[in-house]
Amino acid sequence: MTKLDFKRTEKPFYSAPSGQWQRIDIPGRTFAAIDGLGDPGGPDYARALSALYPVAYGVKAIRRTAGADFIVPPLEALWWADDPAAFVTGDRAAWRWTVLLRLPDSTDAGVFAAARDGALKKLARRKEAATDAATVQAVRLAGLTEGDCLQRLHLGPYVDEAPVLADLHDRLMPGLGVTFNGPHHEVYLGDPRRTTPERLKTILRQPVRPL
Repeated sequence: MTKLDFKRTEKPFYSAPSGQWQRIDIPGRTFAAIDGLGDPGGPDYARALSALYPVAYGVKAIRRTAGADFIVPPLEALWWADDPAAFVTGDRAAWRWTVLLRLPDSTDAGVFAAARDGALKKLARRKEAATDAATVQAVRLAGLTEGDCLQRLHLGPYVDEAPVLADLHDRLMPGLGVTFNGPHHEVYLGDPRRTTPERLKTILRQPVRPL
């Protein structure tokens, strides 16, 4: 059985030049998603990830049984705040986020619900806390269309993104005559649990529209 590999079939969405912004059109795609607020180093973000992955892998298992397997791609996240300057100043308490895992576009609500129910049953067998079950229930099937975007590859720690984003917001976007058209988007090509901060690779993406 051939597995669908998004990093191959959608290569432009999982690669970008380092040191310069590129313009790219991102069409509609399908994700498992969960929303939250606050520091990505905090417990709420960790709980969100612990709920998101079992549901995505549940979809994978169901599709594999049906002969339509896929490789779960890198984690992605949308980030926004009432004041976009919160990302430049590092005010993490004000950060809102949606963490995402790409799913095949043919994933329907029935398959997704079955995968989420399977994740809940596994939690029940392990006698996990009710709050963990509630977090799994919060994982949803979501479509995302971003359209015109600017993106680049960031090499190094996440905390070093601030000046890169400040340059994007203050110089490049005004110079191109565009403004924000959706949340800041990151694609995590490196796993911080296994990769030293200086070797992390992250795609930074910003949907834009004309002023």
